[in-house]
Amino acid sequence: MKRGMRRGIEKEQKEGPWKEEDWSGKGFSSFPNPPDLNLASITKLDLSRNGLKSIPESAMARLLNLVELDLHSNQLTSLPNSIGCLSKLRRLDVSGNLLPFLPKTIEACKGLEALLANFNEITCLPDTIGQSLPKLRLLSVHSNKLIYLPHTTHKLTSLRTLDAHLNCLVALPNDLHLLPLLAFVDVRHNFNHLRSLPDSIGLLPSLAHLNISYNSISSLPDSLACAAALCTLRAEGNPLVSPPLDVVANGVDATRGYLIGRINGESKKRGRAAWFGGLARCGTFGFRSRMGHRKIRTQEGEEDEGLVDRDYRSIDGLATPSRLETGGLSPYRFFSLQPSTPPRAWK
Repeated sequence: MKRGMRRGIEKEQKEGPWKEEDWSGKGFSSFPNPPDLNLASITKLDLSRNGLKSIPESAMARLLNLVELDLHSNQLTSLPNSIGCLSKLRRLDVSGNLLPFLPKTIEACKGLEALLANFNEITCLPDTIGQSLPKLRLLSVHSNKLIYLPHTTHKLTSLRTLDAHLNCLVALPNDLHLLPLLAFVDVRHNFNHLRSLPDSIGLLPSLAHLNISYNSISSLPDSLACAAALCTLRAEGNPLVSPPLDVVANGVDATRGYLIGRINGESKKRGRAAWFGGLARCGTFGFRSRMGHRKIRTQEGEEDEGLVDRDYRSIDGLATPSRLETGGLSPYRFFSLQPSTPPRAWK
């Protein structure tokens, strides 16, 4: 090939003309490859609702400028490893296929912002997904066979929505609270597999909606008492004892009040709630705690009043849950991040 012709092709691949191809619902059983089509010129490709069983490695490797790829509702049993060549890919939808796993090479798609892999047979996600996808905002993997989420999930620092309902999850990552922008967590319908939540889940500074319905959770973590951004908590279908289901059904404020009371009760026995002590010692969140245990004098001697704001002076020595909710335990004292706006997709 002459040098001038080669440069012309490279220029076209870099500058366009760009194309958006909609091949959805065309009944394709194999990847279409018209001879006059330059695959490198496609930025958006919709191959959904076909009968695709595989995609050639060579075809995927040539989609160099692809930004959006929609493969939902096909019969794919695997994705080509060459998907790692799509360095510009931002949105990938492979829902409604027969995938048992995602290729490890997907970690090379550094610009990926939305990954949808619902309604497959996925048992595990790539271990290092958190280290490799720094721009991922949406991770939707519901209706699969996941037992665990990757241990690097807490490194998805751009993540805003995590939807992993209808799986076989037995636990959530302990470091989930390190995700500063995560606002929506849906882990409902993991049934008898999911029996508890991480102790620190309430320390998610942007957590706005939490759906844990229809699992086997009997107790909510104390840390949910300081989830200031939380406005929706759904927990029906669980054998909740602490707090009872009727308390949770009364809303987030009622749940928070119950947890505050429980914290104070445990603090009197142990001297300090374990999770709060750990938080106070952690410099990551950059706060100076005004909370403390205050002792009051009674006829019987000194008595611990519980976890209260150091500057608060209660009437007749009583610390009420409402005061703790609005003052002493407000997580705005702990976190500098503001709650994010709920996405329209949340149900």
